[in-house]
Amino acid sequence: MTTKRTGKERIIIGFIAIALVCSLASAQTAHAQTGLTRIADGVYSYVDTKNPSPATSFGANAGIIIGKDGVVVVDTLTSAKEAQRFIKDIRAITDKPIRYVVNTHHHLDHSFGNSEFVKLGAVVVAQENCRKEAQKDADTIIKRALGYGFTVEAMEGTTVVLPTLTFTDKMTIELGDKTVELIYPGPSHTNGSSVVLIPDVKVLFAGDALFTNFHPNLRDADVGGWIKALDKISALDVQKVIPGHGPVSSRQDIADMKQYLVVFDTKAKELSAKSQDLEYIAAELKKALPKREYFDMFIASNVKAMYLKEERK
Repeated sequence: MTTKRTGKERIIIGFIAIALVCSLASAQTAHAQTGLTRIADGVYSYVDTKNPSPATSFGANAGIIIGKDGVVVVDTLTSAKEAQRFIKDIRAITDKPIRYVVNTHHHLDHSFGNSEFVKLGAVVVAQENCRKEAQKDADTIIKRALGYGFTVEAMEGTTVVLPTLTFTDKMTIELGDKTVELIYPGPSHTNGSSVVLIPDVKVLFAGDALFTNFHPNLRDADVGGWIKALDKISALDVQKVIPGHGPVSSRQDIADMKQYLVVFDTKAKELSAKSQDLEYIAAELKKALPKREYFDMFIASNVKAMYLKEERK
């Protein structure tokens, strides 16, 4: 027997169907409001954290690549506790063994969770200069972290764990049905910053070679090298880029990052040749730079670290 539905019933059923479709799409995209976002088949990441702070790893992105034989983790956030949160989110998606952790660079917001993954049997991998930089900072970095806004409680249980496997220019990790390529584009954000390419889905984890909607930290940077590195990164065959901080990005964001660095370097050199007044230089730079929502405090600290004569002695 066929039951006829009224127009009102059909509308209600239609709304329910749309709601179900939207709900399913949302579930595929993000496993929780604060969890990992699906970027592509087998690739998930934290992206686009709002109001970044020490409590949210300064908005640092970190992600996973899942293959038939296991998982590669890209960066590990700021502490043992943050890494434990990350592991919980990973286990909501997959129970496959975590084989490798890749540190895109040595800064604490991307590597201080290493210890928790090593406890699970993962091998920590990085470009050889990244290991050297991490080793140089190892004795003092946790103490210095307290000056960056972290509390003793937040850092409880956190220990520095260095990469044990390094590469020079390129390294390939095979996960059975998925290949992961680690690429060193040359000195950029740091002397040991690398990027992680997943060719089959054309996704790139750029680490802090790319900041999108964030002012970058230039303290350990080679600005000229960074501009060249961005050209190399832009030439890779990718469709989605995960920056070190910010939302899922594209080649346009890479071009915007390059332009930011060119403007910053040119203007900072021009201003510091005329004045050593940090407050004045930072204010003028902020007017000249492309607008970015987060981390404008880095404008002054970058000038102080790289362009003022008394700081370069």
